[in-house]
Amino acid sequence: MANTPLSAPISVADYRARVAALIPPTPVTLRPLLDCAGLVLAGDLVSPVSLPPFDNSAMDGYAVRAADVAGAERHAAVTLPVPVDIPAGRTDIVPLLPGTAHRIMTGAPVPPGADAVVKVEDTDGGEQRVAVHAPVAPGTHIRLAGEDVTEGDTVLRAGIVLGSPQVGLAAAIGLAELPVHRPVRVLVLSTGSELVAPGNPLLHGQIYESNSVMLAAAVREAGGEATVLRFVPDDVGAFHATIAEHLDRVDLLVTSGGVSAGAYEVVKDALTGQGVEFTRVAVQPGGPQGSGVFKGLPVVTLPGNPVSSALSFELFLRPALLAAMGHGVVGRPRARVRSAAELRSPSARRQYRRGHVEGDLVTPVGGPGSHLLASFAAANCLIEVPENIEVVAEGDLVDVLLLGGAT
Repeated sequence: MANTPLSAPISVADYRARVAALIPPTPVTLRPLLDCAGLVLAGDLVSPVSLPPFDNSAMDGYAVRAADVAGAERHAAVTLPVPVDIPAGRTDIVPLLPGTAHRIMTGAPVPPGADAVVKVEDTDGGEQRVAVHAPVAPGTHIRLAGEDVTEGDTVLRAGIVLGSPQVGLAAAIGLAELPVHRPVRVLVLSTGSELVAPGNPLLHGQIYESNSVMLAAAVREAGGEATVLRFVPDDVGAFHATIAEHLDRVDLLVTSGGVSAGAYEVVKDALTGQGVEFTRVAVQPGGPQGSGVFKGLPVVTLPGNPVSSALSFELFLRPALLAAMGHGVVGRPRARVRSAAELRSPSARRQYRRGHVEGDLVTPVGGPGSHLLASFAAANCLIEVPENIEVVAEGDLVDVLLLGGAT
């Protein structure tokens, strides 16, 4: 197929909005608690119980009436009979009679009639009778019912990203599953006849394929689900045959490679005129891009150079995926710091350089080349050079996007 002339470059912001509009919100689904970490809660969570659900002991010790041990001292103990043991989990709780003590474990229900717990360290630890060596005020070492959560309280709001504390709270109020926004299901397809799977020997002219695993990992880091298809040769028929059986199983197709202006650009050849528009974005690296809908499936096509592909995911796909999964904050954290070196950027394109930020200083890592993946792996930020700036002098203030691991 003859190459179609590419349109004039569009801005980073406009293309980001175009990609975001392609991916609709994912449906809400009930998931077991262990499958909810990292997902977004889709509805307010109202507690059906109080926490604690009953008054319970905060210490191993003895449930008492505070008045019965008011005169206890280290060298003048108050001795009380211990007719009852109350381990955690006991449900048939015997009321405490005046002038007695019940041995009680942490978390066990405080018996009716008791108004304090003496910790075991302030006693002789007796089993039939206990010598109490210190007085306690009413309420000491008792966790009151509803002290943490009252039945009917809204404990988590819709839109929160669920982590281990939130999942733990849901379990504590008796919920086994939660309504969450389902992860986006992404099919990642890497094309190129020159690609070889890692672990196999290379012939001259071949390279190891890395984009698919890199992009799939990025999808999963964002909370999505990724399926990888590798090594579609530069053949339109093979491309269509490879993806056909997966179209109904995923929410999004992401490809890397085959979108530039040269010959053998299989992705562009296969999808031009099929609902996918190929364009240039005013960005370096990663100018050639494509997006649209093919047979009802949203498609985003990324350039094949690894840094261009990774950067394109960061700028365009990651925010769109997060928004589709219900996240309110979809951009990386930003900081304004000083550049430790001079940077040069092409006119009319927004450049992103890899960098390492520490404190209020950022040091460029590697050059601007789109093939320098090792420098991307070593970076903890992206240095953003706006379209209207061609030279950043050493010491100038720059904006950086903080990646994982930034300090």
